[in-house]
Amino acid sequence: MNINNTDDQNNNPSEPQNVHWSEANFNLPETHLRSSALLDEILQQVPPDEESLRQYLLLLRHQLEVDERQFGEAQQALVEFEEAYEKLTQPANRIGVYLGLPPSGKGKKKKSTSTEDQQTALIAIGDQEYIVNIDPQLEDTKFDVGSRVKVNEAYAVVGELGPSDSGPIAKISEVLEGDRLRVSTDPQGMNSRIVYRGAALLKSTLAAGDEVRLEPNFKVALEAFPSTENRDYFLEEVPQIPWEKIGGQQEAIQIIRDTIELPLLHPEIFERFGKKPLKGILLYGPPGCGKTLIGKATAYNLTQTFNKHSGKDLKDYFMLINGPQLLNMWLGETERQIREIFTTAREKAKSGHLVFIFIDEAESILRTRSSGRTSHIQNTVVPQFSAEMDGLIALENVVVMLTSNRPDYIDPAILRPERIDRKVKVQRPDLEASRQIFNIYLNENVPLDPALLKEHKGDAKKARKALVEHAVHETFRVSSDTEFIEVFTRSGGTETLHFKDLLSGALIMSMVERAKDFVIKRSIETKSDKEGIGKDDISKAINTEFRENEIFPKTDTLEDWLKLLDYEPENVVDIKPIQREGKKYKPHRNVI
Repeated sequence: MNINNTDDQNNNPSEPQNVHWSEANFNLPETHLRSSALLDEILQQVPPDEESLRQYLLLLRHQLEVDERQFGEAQQALVEFEEAYEKLTQPANRIGVYLGLPPSGKGKKKKSTSTEDQQTALIAIGDQEYIVNIDPQLEDTKFDVGSRVKVNEAYAVVGELGPSDSGPIAKISEVLEGDRLRVSTDPQGMNSRIVYRGAALLKSTLAAGDEVRLEPNFKVALEAFPSTENRDYFLEEVPQIPWEKIGGQQEAIQIIRDTIELPLLHPEIFERFGKKPLKGILLYGPPGCGKTLIGKATAYNLTQTFNKHSGKDLKDYFMLINGPQLLNMWLGETERQIREIFTTAREKAKSGHLVFIFIDEAESILRTRSSGRTSHIQNTVVPQFSAEMDGLIALENVVVMLTSNRPDYIDPAILRPERIDRKVKVQRPDLEASRQIFNIYLNENVPLDPALLKEHKGDAKKARKALVEHAVHETFRVSSDTEFIEVFTRSGGTETLHFKDLLSGALIMSMVERAKDFVIKRSIETKSDKEGIGKDDISKAINTEFRENEIFPKTDTLEDWLKLLDYEPENVVDIKPIQREGKKYKPHRNVI
């Protein structure tokens, strides 16, 4: 073996190899030979009779192998440590949002190729925007607008993370050109900003009032939601309530049909006379007498009548709004909700819907200005509502209906013509109206008492008619048991009010429901499926219902009660509840 020149390929293996140990000629072979391989060469040259030397050399070879293995493990551990140390000492990657390709500059530059465009990107980190390079080692450099990207310390894109799953919710104020949106991040709409549409929203139909989810940098809208307020106000399906299902309000129904239905059915006649369709109707009267029911029935019947007359397929859009629902503690929030309601109404009207804006308890938000403890709210809400009503003049298929128990509380600016054109009073049911209402609730689907059927020889129609007549008679019975209050007028007269004077459609419905409760309980106790409503059940239900509603306010301010009883407060001197055995009422002196 020639250690001096291990790369010499011309050595003759048959010739004896001379090893020269002079320092001048010796080349260290550590980069070419392993120590164990060298030791194997030595072992081959040990004479056979030197067994002790061979054993020492074998032990040395074993130790060299152990040292080599441990050295290799130490090197591997050192490499892993260096990798871990490098990772732990590297600065954190920033997360930005991809906004698209960089915009072309205004200066004169060499036209870039598509490959060069793919190597740069416009991103945003917080409120700052950057034009950055993209790592050429990335396989796919076509990112979607709104996707998150990893950015290293040199602000180069080194990875994609996809769109964010969270982010703030903002409301669209305006849809702009160029796939941009103007959004408001506060309920009052005071803080607005322009954002891009994300890839998922490029083909979506968005409108003002819709809500969108922004990515954490507030630069891109990623997801859209329908407006929650509009969704709360809109009834998916208007109940099918024909006019026949409303008892005792023929006069009010006829006024509504004349003022709303006729302009829809005969627009050419109204145009000939230069008559504009009415925009608003006020339904007022005692609670429980069918104002809300009339509103829903108006939406259903007018749509059906118009479609039948015109042959069109006009859809109704009924927005049921409770007045107190719009009241909000934040300044300007109530006005914003009113604007949204009328904006939605205009959009739906232009798209071919017959829109009904039905505001229940209107006096709660449209109260006369500069009156009451919340006058600062009415001072801005009433003008906003008036302005929105004036904006409906150009539309032909939007109807505004207000209901109120106290129309005298509503601001006169709202009730003037060209805003609320008709005021319809919903009366308490009289004898004939009560008969109609009882017939509606005691219909052919209600089981009758077998004894009542037997009395009429099994004729269910006659038995039902007799039950209704009995219910009407019991309701309008005038006796000392039905006396409620005495009213002393300024003219010197005294009028006694009975329970019938407080009757309403809701009260009649409750009477029938209570009678059903009695029959159901009796049917459970007797374990019989033959039980039905009889005259005794109706009498007991009517008496119980009146007794439960025999509530007189313990206050000296009875103006609301007098108005609901159709008494003007200035015409009343005193009111006394009727004293009966078992109940001692304290008279209210000097009420007015």
